[in-house]
Amino acid sequence: MPVLPGPPPIDITLRRSARSRRFSLRVSRLDGRVTLSVPLRAREAEALDFARAQEGWLREALARMSVPAGVGPGTVLPVEGRLLTVVPGAGRAVRVEGDGLVVPGDPAVAGARVAGYLKALARTRLAAASDHYAGVLGVGFANLTLRDTRSRWGSCSAAGGLMYSWRLIMAPPSVLTYVAAHEVAHLVQMNHSQAFWAVVERLYPGWPAQRRWLHDHGQGLHAWRFGGD
Repeated sequence: MPVLPGPPPIDITLRRSARSRRFSLRVSRLDGRVTLSVPLRAREAEALDFARAQEGWLREALARMSVPAGVGPGTVLPVEGRLLTVVPGAGRAVRVEGDGLVVPGDPAVAGARVAGYLKALARTRLAAASDHYAGVLGVGFANLTLRDTRSRWGSCSAAGGLMYSWRLIMAPPSVLTYVAAHEVAHLVQMNHSQAFWAVVERLYPGWPAQRRWLHDHGQGLHAWRFGGD
């Protein structure tokens, strides 16, 4: 992997593409990965010269990336679009009380316990939304799984399996609901054609606003680190 030297050095992933007609740099909004797209016949030395010429812009873009935020007592984090403060408390179960997310037990594992709570809540909300939209379309899905995907918020397999990122539970409920509608729509249109978007519009009118929210704020959901997640 080519490296742009400096404080700090920057790893660059080269991607050759028959569709590329010029050099282009991209910094992933999800994990900060730097990708340099190059034409098939371009020399690597030329590509690195281009990257060096863009070094100022590249370092500024990386500096703007979110710093991973750890979760523990006192942390303020979003849950279903609400900002809640992680606080210690009695009992056994993690729960919401007012503007607090009460996490009993050892504070050292509070982050992992919060992650478990969020995953369980995400499954409940996404299963309900998926069941609802599948019912509207009169179709069924094979199964529903949760993952910590960084390249997509959801997917639908050819066999009818739905997959979602559990981090959607930190977004406003309307965003989670839109993603469920989007993936369920693939059960009848396994593409992104006009017919597919017509199904999405039928299930969730006004969906572009939720899609924009993910584009503008989704990176922040991936910045949280829970310990053991």
